[in-house]
Parts: sequence; structure tokens; C-alpha cells
Amino acid sequence: MKKFTTAFLFALFIPAYFFGQSDTIVLRDIKWDKSSPAGSKELFIPSKGALLAGLLYKPNGSDKHPTLLLLHGYPGNERNLDLAQVVRAHGWNVIFFDYRGSWGSGGKFGFQNCVEDVVNVVAFCNKYQDSLHIDTSNIVLFGHSMGGWVCLKALEQLPQVKKGFALSTWDILSDFKNVHDEQQMVEAAKTPGLDGGYFVLNSTLTEIFTPVIKEPTYFDLVANTSMLANKQIIMLDEHPGNKQIAEAIRNSATSFFEYDVWDTDHGFTNKRVSLMNKVLAFLDR
Repeated sequence: MKKFTTAFLFALFIPAYFFGQSDTIVLRDIKWDKSSPAGSKELFIPSKGALLAGLLYKPNGSDKHPTLLLLHGYPGNERNLDLAQVVRAHGWNVIFFDYRGSWGSGGKFGFQNCVEDVVNVVAFCNKYQDSLHIDTSNIVLFGHSMGGWVCLKALEQLPQVKKGFALSTWDILSDFKNVHDEQQMVEAAKTPGLDGGYFVLNSTLTEIFTPVIKEPTYFDLVANTSMLANKQIIMLDEHPGNKQIAEAIRNSATSFFEYDVWDTDHGFTNKRVSLMNKVLAFLDR
């Protein structure tokens, strides 16, 4: 009787412990599919006469798979490729790519060009959906930092894409709200992280940042939220600075919206497993 009671209590304790932890994820090796195995494929995606360097993370199986597009930040040192591996193991394609003019991709780097690149990557997915096994009815965007801004802007232009996850979104316009001319803009951009010292971006500070003051309406995430009315969106931050943007999106009656602030840094360094769980739950909605 004692042995039975101990075993019974142990059986109750294990699920409660493991499944009750919000930061626990079950990782398993991918079972090898010999007929259509998981793997990776280099992509060269056309965008306005240039080629974007990309990589497709393909799961097992020859059927069409839902597909997550990873949108990196400025300049893109954090690539979130741990998410790519977990999402692929979950049965999804993942496409990572570098915007025009960054990390060796052709063309000129620019914020608006980044948004246009996402639109062109979706067009590429539509064109090659059969050979790349892409379910074009279920394409989701995930963007980090500048990529979060790109994610929200691209969702405005992509009726086909219904879901976006914006992680630590860079509110570009807010950072330069007190800048009124091109010279001030260039001086303001001469700060660590923005100063153009990265060899990976082939545009000057003037080319990159002047559009922010010349076309403020385009960069205003609050003013354009009506275009997100039918989207499912998660915004997740490490600071409350994007609260106004989040409230504006929430008030636009999106089909699903969630906003939260976690105790972490810009790269979510101490929250990677919790982030994985959050992304997977969103994809499964």
C-alpha cells in the first residue's frame, strides 16, 4: 500500500511540476523523415532588382507547412535563430533573411526598403509555394527591435498575412521627435548603436534617417493602427515605452491583441525559453 501511495503521489507531482512552469519547454530531437527530411536551404529572394540573402528552415514532410518570417533588427546582430530551430521542430517552415543593403544582401538599406522587402518575401513565398512547401494561407511575421517596427508596418500592407509578433519594437519616430532638420537628425543618429559604424549597412546616416523627419506620418505607429484592425498581434517589451502604441492598436479592435512587459533586457537574454513558449502558443492560435 505504501509503495502504491508513493507512486501515485509521484505521478501527480511530476505533471504539476513540469507543466506548471511557465518557463519550461519540452525539447525533443526531430524524428528523421527519410522520404522528406528536415533541413535548410539557401534562398536568394528578389526585391526591387536586388537579391536578399536568406535561409529556409524546413521541417519534416512534403506537405505544405505554415511559415514564420524572422525580421531582424538594426543592424541585426541578434537573429533569434534559436526560435527558428524550435519553430521548425514544431512543424513550421522558418525563413530568415537580411534586408537590402545589410549583411551582404544587394541594394540599399533603408527603413522603408525593409518593409518593402518583407512584402517581396511574401510574394516570393506565393510564387514558390509548391517547391518550398509553403502554406501561403498561414504566414506569420516575427520581428525584433527595428524588426518589430518592420513587422507592424508590413502587416499594414499585407492583407494575406493575419498575424504578427512584435518583440521590443523600436519606435523610430519617438526617438527623433525633437529633431527638425537633416543636420540635427545626423547628429542625433551619432550615438552608440545608430552611428553607422557597422560595415554591414551600406547606407549613410543621412540616407537612413532623413526619411524619418521628411515622412513622419509613415513612421508613426500610433496614427496607422486602423490598418491593423483585422490582425492578430502580440507586442512584448522590456520597457513600458511602447504603451501608447499598444493602446492604439488595442483600440483598433484587432481580432486578437496582447501586450506585456517582461523583466529582461533588449535581447530577452534571460527569457529565451519563456519567449519560445509564447511564440509557439501564438502560432498555434
